[in-house]
Amino acid sequence: MKQFFLHIRTYILRGLLAIIPLLLCVAAIELLYRLIDKQIMHFLAQFIDIRQIPGLGILLLLICLYIIGLIFSNVLGRQVLKFIDYITEHIPIIKFIYGVGKQISDTLSVTDPQKQAFQKAVLVNAFDGKGWMIGFLTGHVHDLNGEQLLKVFVPTAPHPLTGFILIINSAQVMDCGWTVEEALKMIVSVGIISPESFKKV
Repeated sequence: MKQFFLHIRTYILRGLLAIIPLLLCVAAIELLYRLIDKQIMHFLAQFIDIRQIPGLGILLLLICLYIIGLIFSNVLGRQVLKFIDYITEHIPIIKFIYGVGKQISDTLSVTDPQKQAFQKAVLVNAFDGKGWMIGFLTGHVHDLNGEQLLKVFVPTAPHPLTGFILIINSAQVMDCGWTVEEALKMIVSVGIISPESFKKV
């Protein structure tokens, strides 16, 4: 009888683990439908008679984002962004909010090396050399003796935008050869998704 209940429990657990990814997908689709698709279609229905097709709102949003991306990728678009930056710099509250949003945008811009706040993923020596923490090189600073130190942002999993800043010397940092995107995936997945080994640089 004990073996029978153990058998039942084992396969119930396996069944649960098998459907968790499917349930997450269904939940994500439902969330997108309620928060984005449904709201966009409701907004458009105020101006035009449009058929309620599930997914059409998200498709229209993606098309709009693509067009906006094209516009702000050319010279004229960049000039418009500079003008917006200039205007927001002179409005106290808006300046702070816009600045935070811009920093987050630049941080997540893993596809644009010129805008990317995280220059590279590194490992930071921690716990008296007995362990390493994932960090992101954000720049350099010089101490009173002129020695160059590294500015490293060490995020906390699973939220890569929260963490702390370290100013340390290069001897405490190791280049693991991972891309910023690979390191971010590892942090967000709490280590479940990660490169199999360090890479030569």
